[in-house]
Amino acid sequence: MTRIERIEIFVTELPVRLKRTFSSGSYDTGAPDQLLGKPVLVKIHAGGVTGVAQIRAISPGHFVADTVHSMVAAIRDIYGPLLIGRRLADFEAHDALLTSRLAGNPAARAVLDIALHDALGKALGVPVHDLLGGRSNDTIPLEWSVSLYEDPQGMVDDALRATQEYGMKVICLKAAGNGGWRQDVRNFETVRKAVGPDVMIGVDPNTGWTVSDSILALHAMRDLDVGYCEQPVERRNLRGMAQIRAQAAGVPLMVDEALFTVQDAAQIIEAGAADVFCIKLYKVGGLLAARRMAALGQASDIGINSGGLAVASGLEAAAAAHFCASIPAGRTFGAAEFVFGAGVLGDDPLIADGNFVIKDGAVTVPTGPGLGMTLDEAALEQMTLGHCVVT
Repeated sequence: MTRIERIEIFVTELPVRLKRTFSSGSYDTGAPDQLLGKPVLVKIHAGGVTGVAQIRAISPGHFVADTVHSMVAAIRDIYGPLLIGRRLADFEAHDALLTSRLAGNPAARAVLDIALHDALGKALGVPVHDLLGGRSNDTIPLEWSVSLYEDPQGMVDDALRATQEYGMKVICLKAAGNGGWRQDVRNFETVRKAVGPDVMIGVDPNTGWTVSDSILALHAMRDLDVGYCEQPVERRNLRGMAQIRAQAAGVPLMVDEALFTVQDAAQIIEAGAADVFCIKLYKVGGLLAARRMAALGQASDIGINSGGLAVASGLEAAAAAHFCASIPAGRTFGAAEFVFGAGVLGDDPLIADGNFVIKDGAVTVPTGPGLGMTLDEAALEQMTLGHCVVT
């Protein structure tokens, strides 16, 4: 079996700067040439194949500890040297080894895990979803996550762009802004009137509501057909999540910030705190961990939602698409969030062949070897802000 020979680490520029607002403040990919906020791209070289993956650590942020600097350091100094000489396919053994030397660091673990899957898929001539149980879905419906704005018209404009220009059937409104939960209800009502009754609209306070806020807001939104509520309260407050769920009158409750590890998943299930797991590859540590969580969800009738914006990254979006493809439609909930890596910000210049095309609110799952994306080496050279090699 092919063994890992060297690992290259790149910090890459983004073709656009994305700024958004959510309950705890700003979401910003950073100024041009600034390292903070930029994605990390990894190449894993093994026996004539090269696995490629890209992940952007979203911090500074409200709940994820990883930054671009911590990702690079973890891979360069600890994870990378440990992987040199090991077999590509030994995912479980890799995971146990890396955990034994440096726990946590899910974004760094995710980019390595995805690159390993890409490399093995290329070595075997199969798409990544074939390594995850096969393709249950040929197309993946997408969700547009709508930022908070001081003027609610901004939310309406985003919602109309998502539904009218791209045909999306699911949108999610950020909530818990300065106006409190009552303003969130007004925002929801305004957007509902704009997009009509046939679009699923979720609400995501990103832990910004209290338990009582959540119960009152969901009660007020019930007649507006709220599709789901994502992580309304603080991530460790599983008792509060269970209280909200018990009084939500059937509105599905989704966990996001509460779900980092399989142990988190088990505790959420035990507490009766959720109907849906929001699984983000950068948050949970990659495809291996995501599949473990999906299995726990299946055992407890928990729906699976794929989160993560994948800002301007075809590679990150492709990894999420392969994960979604492996989950039977009957076990999924809502739609996948990687729309910002699927073309709405323009094609990813790092991808020479394989950029997504959104049609009727969905994308087709890549079927080429590995992630099914061809890297543009000239563009990578031009967009590299930092580079190092582990041998």
